[in-house]
Amino acid sequence: MAEKKDLDFTYTTIDEIFRLSIGETADYSGAKYDGDFTMTLEEAQKAKNKFIADSLNIHQGSKVLDMACGWGPFSHYITSERGASSLGLTLSQGQAEACQKNGLHVIVKDCRYVKPEDFGVFDAIACIGGLEHFCSVEEWKEGKQEKVYSDFFNTVSDLLPIGGRFYMQTMTFSKNMIDYKDLDVNAQKGSAPHVMALMVKEFPGSWLPYGPEMVIRNAEKNFKLISKSSGRLDYIETIGQWRKKFRKFNLKKYWLYLSLLSRYITDREFRHQVAVFKISPNRICFEKQIMDHFRFVFEKI
Repeated sequence: MAEKKDLDFTYTTIDEIFRLSIGETADYSGAKYDGDFTMTLEEAQKAKNKFIADSLNIHQGSKVLDMACGWGPFSHYITSERGASSLGLTLSQGQAEACQKNGLHVIVKDCRYVKPEDFGVFDAIACIGGLEHFCSVEEWKEGKQEKVYSDFFNTVSDLLPIGGRFYMQTMTFSKNMIDYKDLDVNAQKGSAPHVMALMVKEFPGSWLPYGPEMVIRNAEKNFKLISKSSGRLDYIETIGQWRKKFRKFNLKKYWLYLSLLSRYITDREFRHQVAVFKISPNRICFEKQIMDHFRFVFEKI
């Protein structure tokens, strides 16, 4: 599992840059275009949140747990648009503080270990992008990946009534994934070994599931699958729109970029970690089908 310090690099160190680029409740997960790339990023993100809320049957008064909530875009949508009650959980202190300033009920807590006695049972649960951080490279090497996911689905099941819905959105490895031993940050730029090595550095402590089958297999003891769809092409478009927003001039944002310059020059590891702003290794992984992206709707049985 990615530890708090790992997620604090990704989501706290550059917290303000993200919010200045893509909004106070920054939606840092794949949007839902469904092939209509004339939509704006904001329209596609709202379409995604509507799809999730509809899939989970969220309505006025629903009690919802937003696991790995990020900057709270889904919590914001369901509280403002549906009149639901939402509790968001994150391991990033920067994200939690930003959410709280924006009036959202978000706390710093590891969602893998929530029990019914903590907050009670929920009508619906969403985990948008969280699974990507639940298994570390070390756990995968030790053969623990399946158990990590199975334990997580047990946790989710305990927090829902029979018939309660759970939405999960996650990247997975795809058909062109390479052997771990071939990952090489010094390989040819843009090659599979290079971009996958950068992905490991960009998201320390994180390793992806091997295809949607691994996710479904570990859910089936507690859940039936309602729907599954790939958002790979949508994510490619999302990343392209993010890059435009990250580059759009804003005086405060560019001052923050400058404040990182000395670290960028002197810290080789940091240069690898912020490669997302330069070559977008995750977009290349989607384009090369090294990675895929799936939306799952589960129902507790």
